[in-house]
Amino acid sequence: MVVGAGPVGLALAGDLGWRGISCVLIEQSDGSIYQPRMDLVGVRTMEFCRRWGLVPAVESSPYPRDYAQDNIYLTNLTGHELGRERFPGIGQAPPPKESPQRRERCPQNMFDPILRSFAASQKTVEMRYRTRLISFTQDAERVTAVIENADTGTREEIFARYIVGCDGARSLVRETLGIAMHGNPVLTYTTNVIFRCPNLLSLHDKGKAYRHILIGPEGTWSTIVAINGRDEWRFSIIGGAEQREYSHDEIGALIRRAVGRDFEFEILSVLPWTRRELVADSYRNGRGLIAGDAVHVMSPTGGFGMNTGIQDAVDLSWKLAAMLEGWGDDGLLDSYGIERRPIGTRNVAEASSNLRRMLSVAPHPELLDDTPEGAAARKKVGQEFSEAMRHEWFTLGAHLGYRYEDSPICWPDDSEAPPDNPRNYVPTARPGHRAPHAYLPDGRSTLDLFGRGFTLLGFNKSAEEAEPLLAAAREREVPISFVTITDPQIAALYQCNYVLVRPDGHVAWRDDRMPEDALCIIDVVRGAQDRCSLSQTRRAG
Repeated sequence: MVVGAGPVGLALAGDLGWRGISCVLIEQSDGSIYQPRMDLVGVRTMEFCRRWGLVPAVESSPYPRDYAQDNIYLTNLTGHELGRERFPGIGQAPPPKESPQRRERCPQNMFDPILRSFAASQKTVEMRYRTRLISFTQDAERVTAVIENADTGTREEIFARYIVGCDGARSLVRETLGIAMHGNPVLTYTTNVIFRCPNLLSLHDKGKAYRHILIGPEGTWSTIVAINGRDEWRFSIIGGAEQREYSHDEIGALIRRAVGRDFEFEILSVLPWTRRELVADSYRNGRGLIAGDAVHVMSPTGGFGMNTGIQDAVDLSWKLAAMLEGWGDDGLLDSYGIERRPIGTRNVAEASSNLRRMLSVAPHPELLDDTPEGAAARKKVGQEFSEAMRHEWFTLGAHLGYRYEDSPICWPDDSEAPPDNPRNYVPTARPGHRAPHAYLPDGRSTLDLFGRGFTLLGFNKSAEEAEPLLAAAREREVPISFVTITDPQIAALYQCNYVLVRPDGHVAWRDDRMPEDALCIIDVVRGAQDRCSLSQTRRAG
């Protein structure tokens, strides 16, 4: 049972169904999105969409692909421009050389329906909207959940092997499992306002931009985002550590301040929310697991939240499938939290550091003055803020460079890890890392080889030479395929003759030779035993 049909729950249910696993997805709402909470589909998430066949749907979403993605820092839309980071429209930006995909601008109200259709298309996925979780218990064999139809009040019991809470920051699943969260419960009390103004671009001379960061004499105070690239805009009052509510008139006045003139607009929705910095103490308790905002709540600065959650879902899905298919062992589910919690902690901290940079502008009472002092203040603020904000705009390392350093189901090879730098990504096939992308002679990416089961890559090696590991996998009923690669550049990228890649696309093991005890390797990667000592894995000559 998957609880919560946000993007993480939809991705988990869809991937489970893609693997042929039966699951039921429940969601207390009807699935409508009135306030899209995310709008960046990161490059790693797009690689998963590539696996699921969803790239065309994302690329054809209603967001205009030629809409400039500039980030502008300004006193107001009709006032002084302090700085600008220029980016082309999403459709005009090539993928980075390290991936076959680029990041996409696809807000949640456009992206969720794509994931929903994907999950619904899987024959083994049952989707129940307007259905809420009331309670659940677990024993050694199963989970017993009580659910309620939100329209009729009818209750029923559902029996499941596992329950996964993708039910947000106030997760009932997490609370029932007795898992606490720690960190900073309040960074800011922020208010998001979606307003409609079809002619906003004609009211100022700044041109098209994705994000406008408004800086006043008091510092950074609000943002305006092109939420659909046409007529809808998200205005965010950043706020502080003290909670307050804004009246309709106050919101209107603040929007006019941000634009710098009186104009007509329609407020569509108002959402007060709390920006937090929290990570769950554990990702699992028995047959109950949690993912997404249920385990990590972070500032949206950087666009890590949903993308981190979908990484959770992909990590967890193949492990649940292994358990239900009978070839995985319980250590596999233990590895989920061991692998993902450090990544959640890393990304939460990175998002908070981005927030601090955005709020780093000191008060400048003279900022708006038409004086030499005002001009000097604007120049200083613009230069310093532009430099600070580049840290947030260039984050390929954060999206692709995450690694499972202490995973019990990856076999370390004692090679040196590249720096975990949020900005720079260094491709490596070191165990625990994302297997690198490279184009094969037929035009596919190496990433297209991974997903259904384990994949053993043999560089200038035959299936006969790889038979010890393949036979060990067959003996343990672990799904595995073998691919020979002869391209010398790809071989140099992967560095070893044999590389074993997990279903989630991370490297589990690599070596130049077949292991003498191949069963040991297979048992480790399927969570059946602790890593054997090196003395037990003597290399074959």
